[in-house]
Formats: sequence, structure tokens, C-alpha cells
Amino acid sequence: MRDEGIAATLIPRADIHQGEYVAACDERLAWLTGFTGSAGFCIATQGMAGVFVDGRYTEQVSAQVDTAHFTPVDWPATKPAGWLKDALPEGGTVAYDPRLHTASEIEKLRNGLPPSFTLTARTTLIDTLWSDRPAPPVGAIRVQPDGLSGEAHASKRARLAADLTAAGHHGALITLPDAIAWLLNIRGSDIPRNPIPHAFALLHDDARVTLFVDEAKLDDTVRAHLGNEVTLAPYDSVFQTVAAFPGTLRLDKSSAPVIFAEARTAKGLDTAWGADPCLLPKACKNEAEIAATRAAHLRDAAAMCEFLAWFDTDRPATTTEIDIVRQLEAYRAATGDLIDISFDTIAGSGPHGALPHYRVTEATNRQLLDGDLLVLDSGGQYPDGTTDITRTLPVGTPGPDQMAAFTRVLQGMIAISRLRWPAGLAGRDLDALARYPLWLADQDYAHGTGHGVGVALCVHEGPQRLSKISDVPFEPGMIVSNEPGYYRQGAFGIRIENLVVVTQADTLPGGDATGKLCFETLNFVPIDRRLIVTSMLSQGEKTWLNAYHATCRSTIAPLLSETASMWLHRATAPI
Repeated sequence: MRDEGIAATLIPRADIHQGEYVAACDERLAWLTGFTGSAGFCIATQGMAGVFVDGRYTEQVSAQVDTAHFTPVDWPATKPAGWLKDALPEGGTVAYDPRLHTASEIEKLRNGLPPSFTLTARTTLIDTLWSDRPAPPVGAIRVQPDGLSGEAHASKRARLAADLTAAGHHGALITLPDAIAWLLNIRGSDIPRNPIPHAFALLHDDARVTLFVDEAKLDDTVRAHLGNEVTLAPYDSVFQTVAAFPGTLRLDKSSAPVIFAEARTAKGLDTAWGADPCLLPKACKNEAEIAATRAAHLRDAAAMCEFLAWFDTDRPATTTEIDIVRQLEAYRAATGDLIDISFDTIAGSGPHGALPHYRVTEATNRQLLDGDLLVLDSGGQYPDGTTDITRTLPVGTPGPDQMAAFTRVLQGMIAISRLRWPAGLAGRDLDALARYPLWLADQDYAHGTGHGVGVALCVHEGPQRLSKISDVPFEPGMIVSNEPGYYRQGAFGIRIENLVVVTQADTLPGGDATGKLCFETLNFVPIDRRLIVTSMLSQGEKTWLNAYHATCRSTIAPLLSETASMWLHRATAPI
């Protein structure tokens, strides 16, 4: 930094595709700082460095980074511009890698800094220092059948191209790998747990697509599937092509790396800022996708119930967190349809449960002890769907504080499950309902209530979220998680999660208006009744829980072994 005249440099978690999960070759933040969370970034000056994380990672970052050199920073409470002004009161040159930041990020930073600061685009210094950096992945691409996708990629390309034409745009650059996978009905294997390919796609207004990809990822079956209207081009040629594309090119300010806009600006070419054309169509699942994901969730629920039966009846007294992870993953693999787990299984017992995104390692592995709560958050990637479910389980006898907090979390989860609302509302309008029972006890949780989920795609998907910061209205077909929680640092954690899909709600007798929406629950796995303080529940909440458990019993029991079926009948008895 001294040699290059840089006062500060940005080191993001993101890769050039702006994905939440990155390949080993793009783990720059982890390489530098040791922090492995899925969200965060570092700003380093020549004398200090801050690692910016949100409330999910407060404990994790303190445990992983060397605090003699890296200072955890509460983000977004502390903004990057404010931190830089305090760290460099005289100003200076701030370097950012234009491949790794969006135009929106750089715009916000530039607007927040005084004139004494200069932002300069240059390749990150990490790449020059990381001598043993892994090679980029070359994962195979496969075809996602039209029967599961519900629409041929030629049809998708045509209707999105019509939208481009209507907007006066001649093309759109698609940089998000899951959007490309959805558009072309393909799946990849470049990122663990996420069936996506590293590629770029240029959608033309005549419905043709230029796919920038390493052709070693494609076999003859995939090539034939893509057809003549999808032209293959070398992965790195995207920069030259975008810089020279004639006409108006649409870029998404929130996901496209700023390098593309800067290249076009330098040549005086037109750029139109607009949403990735795949974003909303991908989020609003069609009937075939919803049917496919329902089938995946039934299969996954059976595996979960087999595991829970083992947990209650055959679990050894010396069971550890790693044992839990391996046993659950074995039950999913036994379905015969598991492609991968959908994220690293979270199995946090006792104080580890207070870490929302805890990942057990050999160094942190802990034996389950009497009185613990176990937060078990897991999911699978199947050919027809992506699953995600969290259950909190008692180990031995739970304490009264644990049970009371669990019941409040359950009340919030039931409130979202029962909810009906007028069309047009967004996550920020609904999020508080899940927190209300906790707020009455001066309790809360530091993450959103839910995230979008793909179908045989990424377990975290936008733009919809069940969160107080989300302004994207819910639309039929959107899948989102419903997962309130509570975390007491150093003691225990609680989270209960089902996935739900937005559906049209029937008008109730005596209702005054149509156009209401509601959630349909996709997961059918019992919620542990041993942790519920029944007297805290209203009659409506009891009715919902008993009906949910009755559905679990009737739907999943036929799919289970005799032992697990007997367990399920006990676990779903009415309260």
C-alpha cells in the first residue's frame, strides 16, 4: 500500500459474480483475516484494519480473527464511509477492485466521503500476495429438465427479451450464476452446496444469448440443450464484449460489478441501470417448480423424521455435534436422490447454539450434554428442489427460561404461518409480527425472519426477504423461509424454521375484499412439544400446531420405517 500510494483498501467477501458463497480461489477475506462468515468485508489502512460484520457474526468474528491486527466493526450500524473518515481524518486514496464491487456500493461510498478522499479502481492487492491461491473451479454443467423447470429456456429468453425491447434496451448483462442457471435451464457445480456455474450471459433483445463460460464444463448433451440461439464465448472475453457492445446495455446496479459500467463509460457507450431481467421471474415459481419443490420437501421430511427418531431412541450418550451432522447427512443420502446438502449443516449445542451460523469443526466439536438445546439447521439439494429446515431439540431436561423463549419463538413462527395480508406488502411490513412475542419479553434476534429460496438452486435467493429492510412486495410463487429465533450469548440458542410459498388466499366468509395473499407451508417435520409452555399459547396457536402436526403425521408416516412411524405418531400427538 505504501509503494502504490494507497491509504486504504477494500477487501470484500464477494467474488466477481457477487454471490454469497464463493469458490476457494475467491476466499480473499478469509485468507487475509481468518473470518469465514458468508457476509462481511474488511477495510485496511496502513496502520489498522476493520472487519465489518452484522449481528449474526458478532461472536464468530471475535473468535476467528486476530484482534491484535483486525478490529471487528458492527455493520451496518457503522458505515464504511464513516469508518474511513475516522481512520483517515486527512483523507487519502482508497482502492477498490472494480471486479468485486457493484456500482451501488461504490456510489454509496463515494457519496459518503469528503473531497479529501479519492476512490481508485485497481486489482486487489490480495491477488499479488496470495501465492498458493487455488485455481478457479471447472465444475461440470448439467441440464435441468423442462419438466422440472416448467418452461423451456427458449420461452424464457423470448419473454425476457420482449421486456428489454419494451424498455428500449438492446441487451442485458446477467452476472448472477443462479440467474443464468434459471434462464438456460442448466445447473452447475462450481460452488459447493450451490448448483450453479461460474459464467456470464448477455441476453440480446432478439432473445439470443451469448454465454461466457469455460467450455470444458460442457458436454455434448448440454451443448445440444442450449441450441443454436445460445452462442458460447470464452469466459474472460466478457470484458471486451461488454465494453464494445453497441446500443443500450442494461446493468443491474446492485449485482453487476462496476468494472463493466466503468468500461462502457470510458468509451462513451450507453448504460441503462435496471433490474436483472431474471430476478423477479426466477423468484415467482411456476406450478411445475412448486410441485417439484413440494416433492423434494416430502422426501426431505422423511429423512428428517428418520433422524429425529434416531435422536430420541438410539442416540449414544457420547454423541457430539459432528456425530449429529454425519448422521443427518447419512439419512438424506439414503433417499438416493441427494445431490448435495444445501449448506454446511449447523449443529450448535449449548453455547454454540447462540451462534446463528455456527459451523462445527474438529477444533470446536462438543459433546451434547444434559440440559443443552441443539439448534439443527440443515437442508438438501435434490434434482427437483432445495430444502432448508431448522429444529431446536432438547438434550435431557430443558430449563424454564429455555422453554419460555422457545415458546415465544414458536408463537412468532406460527404468526407468520397463519398470516393473511393485502397484496403489495413487503417483508418489512410483516417481519415485526414474528418478533412481537419476543419483544413483549424484551427479547429479539439479530437476523431477518426469512430469506428467499430457489428451486434446485441457491438456498439463499433474492430479491424477496422476510426482513425489516426488504421493500420487495411478495408475489405468488415466491418461496421464503420463516425462521424467528432467540440467542443468549454463552448459554443457548433457539430457532424454528419452515419454508413457505406465497399463494393467493381465498376470501373468508364475511370478508370485505379479495386480493389477499397467504403462506403455504412446505416442510412437514414435527416441532418438539417438550420445549413448549402450553399455557403460553392461545387457542388459535394450539389449533394451528395441532393441525400442522396432524398433516405431518398423515403425509409423512407412509414414507417412514416402522420405528420412525411410531416415533412420528408420538411426536405429533395433540397438545
